[in-house]
Amino acid sequence: MDKPPLRDEPDLERFAPVRSWVFDLDNTLYPRHSNLFAQVDVRIRDYVQKLLSLGQDEAQLLQRDYYRRYGTTLRGLIVEHGIAPDDFLEYVHDIDHSSVEPDPVLARAIARLPGKRYILTNGSRAHAEKVMARLGLGSGFEDIFDIVRADLLPKPHPDTYARFLGENGVSPSEAAMFEDLARNLEVPKALGMATVLIVPRGTEPILAEAWETEGSEGAHIDYLTDDLGAFLTRIVDGLGARTTSP
Repeated sequence: MDKPPLRDEPDLERFAPVRSWVFDLDNTLYPRHSNLFAQVDVRIRDYVQKLLSLGQDEAQLLQRDYYRRYGTTLRGLIVEHGIAPDDFLEYVHDIDHSSVEPDPVLARAIARLPGKRYILTNGSRAHAEKVMARLGLGSGFEDIFDIVRADLLPKPHPDTYARFLGENGVSPSEAAMFEDLARNLEVPKALGMATVLIVPRGTEPILAEAWETEGSEGAHIDYLTDDLGAFLTRIVDGLGARTTSP
């Protein structure tokens, strides 16, 4: 699968007014090649298989179908089968987080961002906190807005963004959103946020469903980078030089 060309030179004029930095979690704050989410993916398939007494292949097909149509497999299971979410979230995030390595470049860049930092994830808060600890991000985030806070309505549903923005008092015109799924950036762009799509690094193959990579060259994507830490470093270095120059 061919990769879209990177657009990873940030326009400082676009980021100068940003005071709210909003990050997705999985395959965004940590790189896809860590394969952490692959563990979650297998746990989701196993949960569907046991819940509905399906074969492995059938369970995986249904899992993918719900993910595509509802935004998360969990949402599909709630709508189609009326499950309670707590057991699902605990089961699928019971994984080994050690594949996520500390990222001091990313941590330093995020700490230097002007304003407030947020996580907006379709996963659970407990999972996010474990990932943040592995990355070395500390407690510098204003809020972790997880799927439970979203009333189990996942991105890209517009109501989830509205709930997040309202509860945190975030102005879209002063916000930037970082995501690994292009479709999850359509609403932020329409609201006036700067949008940055995170893709696998270098020559790493994109191991994803075709629909997951659709829209990566759309007009709703302002920037596209395969190195979030370096991208943010260019922003904070550039903004710092602007504020200190005579």
